[in-house]
Amino acid sequence: MQTLLTPQLIALVSVALLALGAAVYAAMALLRRRDLLRRASLEGDSLNVSVLRKDEEGDGGWLKRLVERYAEREETDDALQVKLTQAGFDTPTAPAYYFFLRVASFVLFPLFTFMLIPRDRFLVFVSSVGVALFTGLILPMALLDRLVQRRQERLRRSVPDALDLMVVCVEAGVSLDAAILRVSREIRLAHPDLAHELAVVNRFSNAGMPREQALRSLWQRTGVEDLRALVSSLIQSEKWGTSVATVLRVSAETLRRKRRQAAEKQAKMAPLKMTFPLLFFILPALFVVILGPAVVQIIREFSKV
Repeated sequence: MQTLLTPQLIALVSVALLALGAAVYAAMALLRRRDLLRRASLEGDSLNVSVLRKDEEGDGGWLKRLVERYAEREETDDALQVKLTQAGFDTPTAPAYYFFLRVASFVLFPLFTFMLIPRDRFLVFVSSVGVALFTGLILPMALLDRLVQRRQERLRRSVPDALDLMVVCVEAGVSLDAAILRVSREIRLAHPDLAHELAVVNRFSNAGMPREQALRSLWQRTGVEDLRALVSSLIQSEKWGTSVATVLRVSAETLRRKRRQAAEKQAKMAPLKMTFPLLFFILPALFVVILGPAVVQIIREFSKV
């Protein structure tokens, strides 16, 4: 036990625990600060943000000032909030949890590497710790980007089906807002992501937001270019008084044609993608199976001479 608990390991564990504690404290401070700002805006108070900041400071020391600086930067980091929303995490606490995940990943990966990698070879040990640091730094960002891409792909595939249902509703005499609400309820099981976004658009409209702004928020929350084209067409049809059902039908046909073309493109790229596995894995094994007995027989014949 004494050989395992070295001073370096104890110091590293202490630093890891301190970093995790700072992350938890940062999340709590960020949530508390946002709650204060929300209550101040709801109550119509004229408190300045600097006053709220002064009330929260107290005797926290340098750690609390560091946390508050992160909170200020996090609130102004709209790009991160947009990306989290596009990944499906649209709650106010999502940035705080993401920050905690990044800190935990940046600390735990090097810690586990430090504990598991043997220290016999110094170069291998230092390289492993460096790779762990790099992995812990970029892994949360890579996972977030991957979640955004997968959700956008699901939304892109579900838009034509939703438009077909919306065309039926509009042609039956239902208003566009009621059609959006009805479609969001009907596709909840088949396409939950798009159903959620349509329900958000309906809530924005019911809250008094103009329809143009509510429709534009649909593209801003998803980042799907197909939805951007659809929203632009709907806004133009509403301005010029054209038929909404015609716009929806044409958009559905256009999106289906684009989806079919994308599938054909992937099918045509399949032989090219199969070239490298065929060249490096299948052909060598095939040569061994076919030419192996002949090579063995040739070696035996030459060994008799």
